[in-house]
Amino acid sequence: MSPLGAARRAGRGDFGRAVRAEWTKLRTAGGTGWLLLLAVVLTVAVGCGTAKAVKCPETGCGQDAVRLTLSGVTVGQAVVAVLAVLAVSGEYGTRLLSTTLMAVPNRLTVLTAKATVLTAVVLASGTAAVLASVLVGRFVLPGNGFTEAHGYAPLSLADGPTLRAAAGSVLYLCLIALIGLGVATAVREAATAIGLVLGLLYLFPVVAQVVHDPAWQRLLQQIAPMPAGLAVQATIGLDTLPIGPWGGLGVLAAWAAAALLAGGLLLRGRDA
Repeated sequence: MSPLGAARRAGRGDFGRAVRAEWTKLRTAGGTGWLLLLAVVLTVAVGCGTAKAVKCPETGCGQDAVRLTLSGVTVGQAVVAVLAVLAVSGEYGTRLLSTTLMAVPNRLTVLTAKATVLTAVVLASGTAAVLASVLVGRFVLPGNGFTEAHGYAPLSLADGPTLRAAAGSVLYLCLIALIGLGVATAVREAATAIGLVLGLLYLFPVVAQVVHDPAWQRLLQQIAPMPAGLAVQATIGLDTLPIGPWGGLGVLAAWAAAALLAGGLLLRGRDA
């Protein structure tokens, strides 16, 4: 085998070891299962509550039934962000990261393994939460006037816009987790990282509401991670959105990439 081939094989071995180690750490960490369960429960419960609260008494009531059903994602994302932060900050606090880097010296390999495991876990729990939300909405919304007589077919993933909103919501949660991972890797301290991530998510919409200039409002909605990312949930009035569904998810992906890049550079350049 050539030296290059041997190096590639060793690299793949390091990554596989790192993924297995990160999965073991995340699986055995106290609170991981409860946080994932809380994220699912909050997402479904808030979506159910919103679906029960909003009524459509007449044809053309202007409500986006799918977006109402998936509104719990705005709450569940906070738990996902906390989980992502704790997946890194706990290792800094216990000095376990030094042991991890002794086993896998390539720091970017370690970060990539963490991102892979975290994404897989959030993908699974996010899928469960979104599917349950859509199922709940399918049964709850018709009782509040979201019927075919008022222009609303029963929610179904066979419908293209509904499927896009559901799949996009799962991807949204995964990207939020990656933002949390990147920020936590960069700042190390859990409380600071959680504050930064939640501020990034929830502060932008507040600022956009208090800004009176329509052009600035639109710009903030286009670049803010939560308003832009959640545009993927919209199934009606797409021409009135500040940014398109997939374009908005792309903005969120850019935030996640920037957070991971910052975290990776700082992880690589300083002591563990």
